[in-house]
Amino acid sequence: MLIREATADDWPAIWPFLHEIVAAGETYSWDRDTTEERAHALWFKPAPGRVFVAVDPDGTVLGTAESHPNQSGGGSHVANAGFMVDPRHSGRGVARALCAHVLDQARADGYRAMQFNAVVETNHRAVALWQTFGFEVLTTVPEAFHHPDKGYVGLHVMYRKL
Repeated sequence: MLIREATADDWPAIWPFLHEIVAAGETYSWDRDTTEERAHALWFKPAPGRVFVAVDPDGTVLGTAESHPNQSGGGSHVANAGFMVDPRHSGRGVARALCAHVLDQARADGYRAMQFNAVVETNHRAVALWQTFGFEVLTTVPEAFHHPDKGYVGLHVMYRKL
């Protein structure tokens, strides 16, 4: 698979699975009925935000990641990122490849650390994957996420130095 900067032409391939993931309400704290226009604005943040896609050799978009400063001003040296993999391509190492790429790019962009502010504690695959990359759970905010099946569950704040 190839990981590259996303372009406007990638959005029509990203939106269907991004919409599916957000509408499921299990892993992202976005409104489940987020419109396409709003989703695009949330995912494609202005510079220095970046968006990447993982694509098959035939050009099929398998997943996407976005990164941006976690805070502005004095906190802008810490990156934040989000990841979404098309469920039809789950289990192929797409999230792992995207995470490695985003960490390398964040380092190259001069960030000193990366922080995830809201990792749903029941998203065990993501939590375990981030931990293999050296992220640690700094804290869990109890009952900060309303999961559609599991009720109120915690949100992890995860962090690692770059």
